[in-house]
Amino acid sequence: MTAKEPQLTPADTPAAPAAKFQAIRSARAFEEIAQQIRTELAQGRLKVGTRLPSERALSEQFGVSRNTLREALRSLEHAGLIRLQKGATGGAFISGRSGDAIATGLMDMYHMGAIQPAQLTEARIWLESILVREACARATPADIEALSNNIDAAEEAMRKDDFPARAATNLEFHRILARMTGNPIMVIVMNGVLNVLAEFIGQVGHYDNNYVLPSRRRFLKHLVARDAAAAVAEMESILKRLQRSYLSKVEDAAAEEAPAAPAAAKTRAKPAAKPAAKAAAKTAGKTAGKTAPKTAR
Repeated sequence: MTAKEPQLTPADTPAAPAAKFQAIRSARAFEEIAQQIRTELAQGRLKVGTRLPSERALSEQFGVSRNTLREALRSLEHAGLIRLQKGATGGAFISGRSGDAIATGLMDMYHMGAIQPAQLTEARIWLESILVREACARATPADIEALSNNIDAAEEAMRKDDFPARAATNLEFHRILARMTGNPIMVIVMNGVLNVLAEFIGQVGHYDNNYVLPSRRRFLKHLVARDAAAAVAEMESILKRLQRSYLSKVEDAAAEEAPAAPAAAKTRAKPAAKPAAKAAAKTAGKTAGKTAPKTAR
């Protein structure tokens, strides 16, 4: 989960005196506004935590209405580049949580059907192999303790038959591994994939995964021993088994929802055999006529 950003007041918020914006001439003004703010950020004149000028000041600098400015600010907020804070100490702040846009984009793709369950679970297996190798190389005693505590928590959730807690705890195990790499890109990407996976698992529903905890403990022993090959093999094995379980449930659900053949279609299919039967009878009659004795005619 992403840590909540502290609420800043004007007194402790860095201003943006160096940022210079130009009047907008484009028909799609809100896009140009957003691009100018991105440029200022890329060139270092705006930094994380910087408070943008007021709406009135910005609308005057850009030469646009407040409604157009707000449209641009909302698009930047959705992209995760700024945070809009209400109240007397509010305003538009450059956000440090731009990774949220990746997670949101992946979730939107899943909801639109652009990411299928087989693709989701496959990508997860590929990413996890990279995470495990780096985690084996970089694990600290605190990391190992966090993984061990997570396994204990998952075991407790299973004992209580608390499926939501069990699923969330199991996914947190993989988030811990991502953080162990020390690479923010891997953390952002893996969090996005796991968020979608959590949605998918919620749709799949309760399933038997008693085999996960023993695998977790074997994996942890390999990680403590810094045996990356064994740790990757253990992780891939359990994830592929989970993948088969997930996809099997998806197939079963699809089969149950598949409509039966309409009764009308079955009724229409029967008369089709009559012409064929008549033709066969006619052919048989002609054959019989040819082979019958002449005295019979």
